[in-house]
Amino acid sequence: MAEIDEKRGADGDDAELEAIVLRQLLLLHPAQLTVEELVVDIAVEPEAFAERDAIERAVRDLARAGLVHRSGEFAIPSRAALRFDELLGS
Repeated sequence: MAEIDEKRGADGDDAELEAIVLRQLLLLHPAQLTVEELVVDIAVEPEAFAERDAIERAVRDLARAGLVHRSGEFAIPSRAALRFDELLGS
């Protein structure tokens, strides 16, 4: 049971970080940010492997979900993400 709770906590953290990354991309759009810039903007300790890895994983998962496009090192919000943001009035 503890293992399930730990897994659920990690998934929640991943989802929260994905939301933070997507908000940052939407906030700064149309600027194109590199993953490195996202790490510097979001991480408490940008040099820490765990934080860097978590942000890179969030970008990858957002891309898999169709919310972010990758172009080399750049991460760009998709049209769907931009439209959703527009509908929410953010």
